[in-house]
Amino acid sequence: MTALTDRRREIAGIRDEWLGWGLCALPADRVAAEAAVTRIYDLIGHRPPRFVWAESPSAAMALAPPAPLVRGVRVPARQADWPVPYRIANLRSGLRRRLQRRIFGPPPAYVWDPWGHRIGSGGPPAWDLVDREVGNPLGVSLGDSLLFPLRAALVAEAGESPAALAWHGQHEAGWFAAYDAWRRVTGRSFGPADDELLDLWAALARSCGWWWPREEVCVISERPVEAHTEEFPGFERGELRLHRADGPAVRYADGWSLYSWHGTRVPEWVLTDPTPERIAREPNVEVRRCAVERIGWDEYIRAAGLRPVGRAPDPGNPGAELRLYDLPSFAREAPARLLLAVNGSLERDGTRRRYGLRVPARFDDPVAAAGWTYGLTAPQYARLARRT
Repeated sequence: MTALTDRRREIAGIRDEWLGWGLCALPADRVAAEAAVTRIYDLIGHRPPRFVWAESPSAAMALAPPAPLVRGVRVPARQADWPVPYRIANLRSGLRRRLQRRIFGPPPAYVWDPWGHRIGSGGPPAWDLVDREVGNPLGVSLGDSLLFPLRAALVAEAGESPAALAWHGQHEAGWFAAYDAWRRVTGRSFGPADDELLDLWAALARSCGWWWPREEVCVISERPVEAHTEEFPGFERGELRLHRADGPAVRYADGWSLYSWHGTRVPEWVLTDPTPERIAREPNVEVRRCAVERIGWDEYIRAAGLRPVGRAPDPGNPGAELRLYDLPSFAREAPARLLLAVNGSLERDGTRRRYGLRVPARFDDPVAAAGWTYGLTAPQYARLARRT
């Protein structure tokens, strides 16, 4: 058991190491980044590019030449004739396939390991643990919570094509960190060529932000100067999500920023100037929810002038109350009312979160409105056990 605990501690340390690089807000190591990219160009048989540095992914995207799209176009037979971004994509995808085959392919003779698994070969049992402790948590913290919102912001800003065929430097640790951990924990190698490739991707994650490789030039973004996160409720391995209540959650040196409220990407006004009128005009229900939470439900109800329709104890959440309000005409997408309820589960800080639900205007009874949100009648909802 002691050996198992030590192994888990070692794995958690590797995860935290890569999480630190993924959230790093220090200036890029330009020498290391350019050396890694130069070697990648060499491996695909292309001359070294000219390097251009930008202060943010947005600025880098504007400087990068358009990516040569080949959808609907016959791809050249020889890989040497492919555009540089496609050759690099092929290099990386080939690496991932080979790493998976090395882990899950026919293993050599098994060796007993103190974990209590036959994992001395570095086979699937070791991978399952490493992926659970490293790959999945970093996929949430750096992929779902950071890379994808940043990419969505770039696509919204300039469209799909300019954001395509970029690589993500520090924010890519989610995919390769588990392979690095497997290699370090088991003491095994993927082979000289694949170890080198894995080390190159690791070097880029340690040294820079996003990068756009093209035929003659490679545009590389600096890392952000700020990245603000909080623990992601419901997870157990230190998963994080973006959050900042009083400014951008991610900010780059040129001012390009991303705003986030408890993991939801929001426009700046949600944090700086939320008003009932702006909330009413916002088409995205999640953004509306965040803006109301930013104001606070009591203040929003007062400022918006919501007329109370009724209140009742919540049968599905003993001790809590359901409140029903009329929505003013400016807030109506269709005639509707607002049901204010309390979450049945405690938050990490011991409080219970309140949330608002739009319900049809025909409801005068808060219990019936709450039942409707579950597809139940009022009597059926009244018989529910505590909901979450």
